[in-house]
Amino acid sequence: MYYLHRVDPKVPIEEVAETMGQLIKAGKIKHWGLSEAGVQTIRKANAIQPLTAVESEYSLWTREPERELIPTLEELGIGLVPFSPLGKGFLTGKIDVNTTFDKNDGRNKLPRFQKDAMEANMALVHLLHQVAESKQATPAQVALAWLLAQQPWIVPIPGTTKLSRLQENMGAEKIVFSPSEMKNITMAADQVQIMGNRYTPELAKRAGL
Repeated sequence: MYYLHRVDPKVPIEEVAETMGQLIKAGKIKHWGLSEAGVQTIRKANAIQPLTAVESEYSLWTREPERELIPTLEELGIGLVPFSPLGKGFLTGKIDVNTTFDKNDGRNKLPRFQKDAMEANMALVHLLHQVAESKQATPAQVALAWLLAQQPWIVPIPGTTKLSRLQENMGAEKIVFSPSEMKNITMAADQVQIMGNRYTPELAKRAGL
C-alpha cells in the first residue's frame, strides 16, 4: 500500500492517480491510498486509478467521517483506515484532567487536550468504562471493537510504543457487540458534546486540512 498522506492542492489529483497507476503497472506498488482527502478528491482519483483505502481520523470522539466520507467509500468500494482510533490516548481511560504531558508532546497544543475540554469530554470515557466493565474488557478495547463492528472494510490502526498495549489492542477483536448493544453505545456517545477541535488552526493549515 502506497499512501499519499497529504493532498497537494497545487497538483491535480488526476495527475497523481495516473502516476500511481503507472507504478502499479510497473510492479513498483500493489495498491495506493489517500489520507485526509475530501470526497470529491477521492471520487476524481478513484475514477482514474481505483483506490484501495483512505486514511482518516475516525473514532468515538471524531465522528465527522460518518456524514460524507464513509457513505462515499461504501459506494465506491474503498476501505477506511481510521488513524488515532483511540483519540491520541484519551479513549484508553489512562488520561484525565490532571495528566501532564512531556513538554515536547504535541498534545499540549491540541484544543481537545486543554483542561476544560478534557473535563467535558471525560463523559465519553466514563461511557467506555461502563461498557468495558460489562464486557470484561478495557476502554481501549471497547473503542476499537466499536470501530471494527461498523463495517468489515473499516480497519483501525492504533499506534503504541509498548508491547503490553499492542497485546491489549489485539484483544479488541474478541469483543462482540449485538446490534442492540451497538445501537445503545452509539446513542449514548451521541449525547456527549465533544469539546475542542482536533487541531489548532495553525496545525490544521500546516497539515493541509
